[in-house]
Amino acid sequence: MHVFKYSGPEFNPFGDEGLIVGGEPGPWPAPVATGPLSARLALPGSKSLTNRELVLSAIAIGPSTLRAPLHSRDTALMIQALRALGTSIVELPGVSPFGPDLLITPRELSGGTSIDCGLAGTVMRFLPPIAALALGPVAFDGDASARKRPMRTTIDSLRALGVDVNDDGRGKLPFSLYATGSVAGGEIEIDASASSQFVSGLLLAGARFTNGLTLRHIGDGLPSLAHIDMTIATLARRGVMVQNPEAGVWIVPPGAIAGIDIAIEPDLSNAGPFLGAALVAGGSVTVTGWPADTTQVGAEMATILTDMGGEVSFVEAGDGLGELTVTGTGTLRGIRLDNASELAPTIAALAALAEGETVLTGIAHLRGHETDRLAALVAEITALGGDVTETDDGLIIRPRPLHGGLWHSYEDHRMATAGAIIGLAVDGVLVDDIATTAKTLPQFPELWAGSLLGRSARSTSALDLI
Repeated sequence: MHVFKYSGPEFNPFGDEGLIVGGEPGPWPAPVATGPLSARLALPGSKSLTNRELVLSAIAIGPSTLRAPLHSRDTALMIQALRALGTSIVELPGVSPFGPDLLITPRELSGGTSIDCGLAGTVMRFLPPIAALALGPVAFDGDASARKRPMRTTIDSLRALGVDVNDDGRGKLPFSLYATGSVAGGEIEIDASASSQFVSGLLLAGARFTNGLTLRHIGDGLPSLAHIDMTIATLARRGVMVQNPEAGVWIVPPGAIAGIDIAIEPDLSNAGPFLGAALVAGGSVTVTGWPADTTQVGAEMATILTDMGGEVSFVEAGDGLGELTVTGTGTLRGIRLDNASELAPTIAALAALAEGETVLTGIAHLRGHETDRLAALVAEITALGGDVTETDDGLIIRPRPLHGGLWHSYEDHRMATAGAIIGLAVDGVLVDDIATTAKTLPQFPELWAGSLLGRSARSTSALDLI
């Protein structure tokens, strides 16, 4: 097992040119399963939990230790940003094979700095309310693709809170805010229909506002409520009790945020492609360290894969953790599913190989993720011979025989792993940029080829080139 360590903001475990095959830049040949699987693997920590805990640790009243946090591009960007604002973050020896623990010591937040958001929604939407508590100007920018992602709700909400923001009317990156060292808080209304991250970002900072925060969502629909529940749960562990008196309303009382020592759960959404592989190739896949009780949306894969024809079992191993096993039955059937959220690319890839139609609804907000995921899935599955229709709020996938070809990742980690899923059953699938998986799972090529398929990772991974 290779261990990645982010030594700086420019670190890319796959190099500037992406995956190197045979000494030349090139696409990644997705390995085909040649028989039933028999895999048991551990996965790195949750990106959603790691970045929430990093933010709260930076504005807590005492130090926090994160055990087995994720080390990936998204979390490296968050660490870099918090350090730029004055927070001390130090690596500690830990037991995770995927990287060190982190000791976070809050300090007075200071401006006069720039934040690189990369393509991380949690950085671009969680950090501005935190930066508003600093003293001095803070500039935000990110990757070229990040400049297309919706940010107007964050910008408008900061202005409603009295923060001076300059975005030249774009409603997107880049923008700057001019922080005075405190935010009065109070009651505001926002339209968070494009992303639940707009709500989470404000809730995470709300206890540090002088008057707390009363937040009311006034838009049509609110995607990914599970991620808001996750935010509320992380706050509760630190002594901040968020009230939710009615749908779309949250009240955060002003008060102290406690420092804590916490182990980060493995990323269950990243587990989805590995578990789904059992339905494609047959055999079984077991993910260790699976929490018996969690707020992660990835836990829904257990039910989804059962509905698609798999057999799912969970065995407790103590301390609230266990092992989740998915076994293929020879059946992979289409389903109807509402609000698949970030799991949609995984489910769509499975659906392209299934028997019967799959209808995914309630995922219009995926158009504003790392890429327009609905358009991307239509384009890539269709290019391999599939039949996909984009609807107002989702996809209809009607399986057809697929063939090999180039699968574009669109700088989107979940599009890249979707291509790998299809490649299990379809020879000749080439993922153009598997390196984009470093956003949340740098070890993906090695885990996919080695831990899942039991092959040497050398021919399909750039890990050995580091």
